[in-house]
Amino acid sequence: MKFRHTAKSSHIAPGSTSAQDIHTGRRKALRAGAAAALAAPALLLGRRAWSQPRKLTFAWNQNSFCLTPIVAAQERGFFEKNGLQVDLINYSGSTDQLLESIATGKADAAVGMIHRWLKPLEAGFDVKIIGSSHGGCVRLLGAKAAGVSTLASLKGKTIGVSDLAAPGKHFFQILLSKHGIDADRDVTWRQYPADLLGVAVDKGEIQAIADGDPNLYLLEKRTNGAYVELATNLTGEYARKVCCVIGARGELVRNDRAAASALARSIVQATDFVNENPNEAAKIFAKYSPKISPEDLRKLYATLTYTHHPTGVDLRDEIAFFADDFRRIGVLKKTTDPQKLAQHVYANVLG
Repeated sequence: MKFRHTAKSSHIAPGSTSAQDIHTGRRKALRAGAAAALAAPALLLGRRAWSQPRKLTFAWNQNSFCLTPIVAAQERGFFEKNGLQVDLINYSGSTDQLLESIATGKADAAVGMIHRWLKPLEAGFDVKIIGSSHGGCVRLLGAKAAGVSTLASLKGKTIGVSDLAAPGKHFFQILLSKHGIDADRDVTWRQYPADLLGVAVDKGEIQAIADGDPNLYLLEKRTNGAYVELATNLTGEYARKVCCVIGARGELVRNDRAAASALARSIVQATDFVNENPNEAAKIFAKYSPKISPEDLRKLYATLTYTHHPTGVDLRDEIAFFADDFRRIGVLKKTTDPQKLAQHVYANVLG
């Protein structure tokens, strides 16, 4: 849109401000206004001025209740308000496959756990972390009947996981090591299908479970006090650490930063919405999760840190923090510099 400015002549009395001074003042005011607009926090900016909504494809796993902000962004219009038309794709493949689909343009962006993403990103996938949603998602339960009620009591025991490369295994390997337990020698890790982990405990094959909700929540609900929570990925120094992050293909970030910014902003806004409106959020997500009721969803939301979705330097520092953790347990190469990796994989599109 073009704007036309028409100057009207006026008589300037002797000793008054000159016309040149008036125009100079106006220019300064306009420049100041523009600078203020640019300095406004990116999260508060409104709809981008695309002539048509920018179309993007976003991959997510609809079995993950913690990703309620994604459907909230779609159904409560946060994508639309930020000038986007987003096609949601339910994706349940491996993390490597997911990141490859983004890097090759089959999807524009996705959301997932930072614990799963750092290794493939270290390997060179052209995907950039552009934002975050929340912390939480994985827990470690001990079977009371097996005498496992503390982290120390895990020595000599077997921990069941649904995937030997799962975020829970990697995270709790780190946490155990920080509590003086060698996660390779002092405990054994054994893989089972997620819905059979409880059965494995009943058979005495494992004495603890590292997995995510709602699986563990529903298991606890069925067994009525048979388990004790030993830790979560919000334990201790991790209490204010992010878990689920937003990634976009590198080409999108480089060539259409405005779209990447609008996407990250939409999800942060939707995350705040879920935090402030858990009842409505539960109703939105319930149709994607027939196995769990809105009441249970509300209880689960309370276990997550939907108020914690860092950006800028804060998010980059958290990425580096996790990279250092994973390097220590051999998930990342010993030669990898955590700070340099964080700088490489993070793009601050909201700065």
